[in-house]
Amino acid sequence: MTMFRNTCLLMLALLLSCSPKAEDKDLLAMRSMVERLVPAYVENFRFEKIAAPNGKDLFQLDTSDNGKIVIRGNNVNAMAMGLNHYLRYYCLTTVSWYADIPVEMPRTLPAIDKPVLAEAKVDRRFFLNYCTFGYSMPFWQWEDWERLIDWMALNGINMPLAVTGQESVWYNVWRKIGLTDEEIRSYFTGPAYLPWHRMANIDGWNGPLPKHWLESQEQLQKRILTRERELNMKPVLPAFAGHVPAALKRIHPDADIQHLGKWAGFDRQYRCSFLNPEEPLFGSIQRLYLEEQTRLFGTDHIYGIDPFNEVDPPSWDPEYLNKVAADIHHTLTAVDPEAEWMQMAWLFYFNQGDWTDKRIKALLTGVPQGKMSLLDYHCENVELWQRTDSFYGQPYIWCYLGNFGGNTTLTGNVKESGARLENALLQGGDNLQGIGSTLEGLDVVQFPYEYILEKAWTLNKTDTDWIHALADRHAGFVSEPLREAWNILFNQVYVQVPTTLGILSDFRPAMKRTVFYSTATDYPNTVLLQAWKQLLQVPDCTRDALRLDIITVGRQLLGNYFLTIKEEFDRMYGQKDLQALKMKAAEMRKLLDELEQLTAFHSHTSVAGWLSDARAYGDTPELKDYYEKNARSLITTWGGSLNDYANRTWAGLVSHYYAKRWDMYLDAVISAVEENREFSQDELDERMTVFEESWVQSTHPIVTTPGDDLLDYARSLLSKYEDKILYGEGAQPQNADYQCR
Repeated sequence: MTMFRNTCLLMLALLLSCSPKAEDKDLLAMRSMVERLVPAYVENFRFEKIAAPNGKDLFQLDTSDNGKIVIRGNNVNAMAMGLNHYLRYYCLTTVSWYADIPVEMPRTLPAIDKPVLAEAKVDRRFFLNYCTFGYSMPFWQWEDWERLIDWMALNGINMPLAVTGQESVWYNVWRKIGLTDEEIRSYFTGPAYLPWHRMANIDGWNGPLPKHWLESQEQLQKRILTRERELNMKPVLPAFAGHVPAALKRIHPDADIQHLGKWAGFDRQYRCSFLNPEEPLFGSIQRLYLEEQTRLFGTDHIYGIDPFNEVDPPSWDPEYLNKVAADIHHTLTAVDPEAEWMQMAWLFYFNQGDWTDKRIKALLTGVPQGKMSLLDYHCENVELWQRTDSFYGQPYIWCYLGNFGGNTTLTGNVKESGARLENALLQGGDNLQGIGSTLEGLDVVQFPYEYILEKAWTLNKTDTDWIHALADRHAGFVSEPLREAWNILFNQVYVQVPTTLGILSDFRPAMKRTVFYSTATDYPNTVLLQAWKQLLQVPDCTRDALRLDIITVGRQLLGNYFLTIKEEFDRMYGQKDLQALKMKAAEMRKLLDELEQLTAFHSHTSVAGWLSDARAYGDTPELKDYYEKNARSLITTWGGSLNDYANRTWAGLVSHYYAKRWDMYLDAVISAVEENREFSQDELDERMTVFEESWVQSTHPIVTTPGDDLLDYARSLLSKYEDKILYGEGAQPQNADYQCR
């Protein structure tokens, strides 16, 4: 009864607070969003500002007397969430985070049969990860960012990470201090690797950074921040965390500057340098940086500061860690008294053995209560709020990561993560202030992030209802087979805690090597087969979201089966059965060709767009080649010990890179049997290294050509492989892990 009374009072407050005044900036911003997304329908919507009686963001949907769709909210961000709710559940459509994918709408807008009201459960909704700026967005233009920002608003995001363009700020700071142009730009990494430079993991790799990049990114960041703030977001900008160029020693030879620990197998020359926060120079640099950043980009007083991410601090002594935090915070508030420090909690998970409870507490309590907020980065795996007594009282945001390296595999324990989040909202303490996602790459089906972010609102849909609605909007109509496919995917396939994961075809070939990157799945391939069968029962697949479903599920199914054939090939080598070896090799080559053809049906499952975006960013032939090299290396050789870390099953990459390596492996093994000698993995690795480096250096255009009909082609693959997967070795769970060196 109390809940009913409160709801009635809230509805009355909403009706009384609807403003008939001239449109304010929020209403203008919403009209502009509709014009960008669905311009033909801009006159069909009416937006109204309302008060928030409980101090929580809220939206309301209704249909007016003249048939317009009325969307009310206390600010533009809440209204955008309301608009997305209408698009999802009434228009049965999906807004992609990619700018080139249109919003597919019904001819006639459905009426709202009864009003919808929802409040935000948390004040903060966070999105992005430093890594996303390398794995997905390094060569984005404004049009790409414009759609992503709209997507964030539509999903209620009001606190995005905003680190574009910071190198321009740093360039100005280091020049003021006295470093040369060459010293500064050689300190920066190449564009695709800047996330790991920003996190103080590597310096100089694939650099020096062109001046063109600095200038273009500065202008891009200004547009990004203007739009994010227009949509009621508070962007998280960076601040100084102690990472300095080694060349700073030339100007300040007595400064306490130390090397941070090694990272990911990179040589010593790429190690980062750290300035002791006790040094007066630290405060001077902090002031120079924040003043210059504020001059260029403004401030919302929330700063991302992440010392010691995946590297060892100069000392593990708790007193030292406490003093470091206190000193950094002091330099921050000396410039901006309103400053709040936002810290990734990822380091506590990544180096769990070193970051003991005592050390974590020392670092976190070095900052006054409420002046540092934590991103609990990887809650689908480890919820650090439970281990750290809710971060010892500091505010925190519960985050779902869901993807490493931009890997294109089907992964993420989505349902379990939803249950964990619901529990955190009940048990996580008063200092749980938000919900977010910290995905490393966007090249995945976006549904897990929609699912998690919607839980920030009092919509309270059951998982079954949510998944059925997802299936409906991916097709644009109600399809029971498609609903069943998504039931299988949600309940039996998307059950795996995300790791660095890929299908075997994407990894450097090796004979029975078993560590490092994982090809294991927590489900039998027969389960995925049943989901794909249901997907392929749809009468057509004109909807973009459905086409991506068919491709992503199909490539995972074939990739899992590729592992089965590979295990048979290796077994035939042990038996020195030459004829069987050649037959299995032919099967593997054919399957790689089929993966190429399947992924060629969509531009976002092809490497061509990634490379063309990189080239398009340059304005001279030399810059185009340089940017392309950065793009090629990140998704293949990477650097250090991270070969294939960012693997993606993309058309063009399969045929021009992965298949070429597998040809080398298959030929080498067959030749060894033909010549009655042992196969040498070391010799093959040396030849593969030469091939990989030559591919990275190449600028030969890669063009992918889709076939005539995706549905027909996918059904032909299903017919070919169904019995093999059901009754062959593929019916067993895939439990092998293969190392990529």
